[in-house]
Amino acid sequence: MFYEERPREPIYPNTQKVCKTWEAEAALRMLQNNVSPPIAVQGEELIVYGGSGRAARNWRAYNDIVHCLENLESDETLLVQSGKPVAVFQTYEHAPRVLIANSNLVPAWATQAEFDRLDQAGLMMYGQMTAGSWIYIGTQGILQGTYETFAALAQKHFGASSLKGKFVLTAGLGGMSGAQPHAVMFNEGVVLDVEVRRERVKRKVDEGYCDKMTENLDEALQWINDAKTRGEASSVGLVGNAATVHAELVRRNVTPDVVTDQTSSHDLLSYVPEGKMDELDRLREQDPDQYRRRALESIQKHVAAILEMQKRGAVCFDYGNNLRRQAEIAGLKEIRKPDGQWAYPGFVLEYVRPLFCEGKGPFRWAALSGNKKDIDVIDEALLDTFPDDKLLARWIQLAQKKVPQIGLPCRVCWLGYGERAKFGKVINDLVASGEVAAPIVIGRDHLDSGSVASPNRETEGMQDGSDAVADWPILNALINTAAGADWVSFHHGGGVGIGYSLHAGMVVVATGTKEKEKRLQRVLTTDPGMGVARHADAGYNAAIKTAKEKGVKIPRITL
Repeated sequence: MFYEERPREPIYPNTQKVCKTWEAEAALRMLQNNVSPPIAVQGEELIVYGGSGRAARNWRAYNDIVHCLENLESDETLLVQSGKPVAVFQTYEHAPRVLIANSNLVPAWATQAEFDRLDQAGLMMYGQMTAGSWIYIGTQGILQGTYETFAALAQKHFGASSLKGKFVLTAGLGGMSGAQPHAVMFNEGVVLDVEVRRERVKRKVDEGYCDKMTENLDEALQWINDAKTRGEASSVGLVGNAATVHAELVRRNVTPDVVTDQTSSHDLLSYVPEGKMDELDRLREQDPDQYRRRALESIQKHVAAILEMQKRGAVCFDYGNNLRRQAEIAGLKEIRKPDGQWAYPGFVLEYVRPLFCEGKGPFRWAALSGNKKDIDVIDEALLDTFPDDKLLARWIQLAQKKVPQIGLPCRVCWLGYGERAKFGKVINDLVASGEVAAPIVIGRDHLDSGSVASPNRETEGMQDGSDAVADWPILNALINTAAGADWVSFHHGGGVGIGYSLHAGMVVVATGTKEKEKRLQRVLTTDPGMGVARHADAGYNAAIKTAKEKGVKIPRITL
């Protein structure tokens, strides 16, 4: 990791412009933000979130990236290979300033073991989704998506507009999983979130993402029951191991209304099995194969408890961390139904795909000024731009009141095809007029309607059976590059682990110029348009309808 080259002072985003263009400056500040103390879960290791998702391969590579960005000309493009800068080429002023490829392996070699070998040799890193593409914005980044998922669940399974009076059980309180308590509470529910690392529970309580913490299951259940009785939204972080706690709840005949999970099970070295933490940390370093075997044993126990809760009436769904597949590898045959389908569905298949058919997904922006007032101005502009969208208004009002701003001020909301381009112009106009103090970074999660091939998550159960077709995220990255995004990334393994997904990300910076307005319109049309095209091609009527209504040019549908 070249620790001797690690900067001595904590890393925070610049307050003064040091790069030759705002596009390069934006990439630099977002990289700095990703590894800053408020954001990164293990900043000293360059790990941003998601088990081992890093922003750069090592500290030497990080410093080299910074140097390249600081000196990048307005017609040059920096190439980054798995967290290491490898070349700068002359391109065009309207071309991306940065192109990133992370964790990609030839399919026959796309195994966790081969990736680990290359990682340990210093030849590769795990970029997760937004860690290695420098567009992670902390826990807020997944918050609305989680909120939307629980809202859809309440309507589908309980015929209600909220989860009021319902008990949700989950696990994981890291950078992304830490959004779960807020998301359930925004839906008026009560949530018990089990996290094995005490410091992570405390961090989320201190940040305001979780109400309170305890190490005592009896106390946690008492708080849960009290809140349910009062009909109040509440969140409890329980320090404990999910395999142990869930099995104990089954033994006690405690059945939640809803069960899901966001532990880092995509990588067995990131999942914490039952046992003493200090001994397990040593085992991970000294005997990783034994650690993985222990992890699989605990995952089997963990998922067996979820399946038993499902039999007893709980609504269970997978939140995309590949827990089901790991349980299957561990030998849990009940994780599949007789027809081969998973025993409980993934969240995209069950709740989110109708939104994807409309090109709707996570649209996020960050204020490079570091001034929260810029976010407030854009929030108000968003509400003025879409005055009839009551769900959007409710989300923004909740976020303004209850979502802490950590790191660079930012916001996320879900917008669809046409809406993203429309609002991109609004943001660019605010920059041009000086109503916001500096350019605004516009990006999204890699989890989006047309940017992922992930058969155990985003593309699970596609209508035409095309779950594993990976051409779509590649086309997404290519068209965003052609349309003029400011940096584009293509990753392997994010969310569900090595061998299970391919996905693309894009960022475009609103600088207030007329030239950038044109690029914003192109990128923010082509990017969600890929989602409409992908789902229309798979035969989804909602996507075909969207394409016809919005004029998306698709052969044999609108051409």
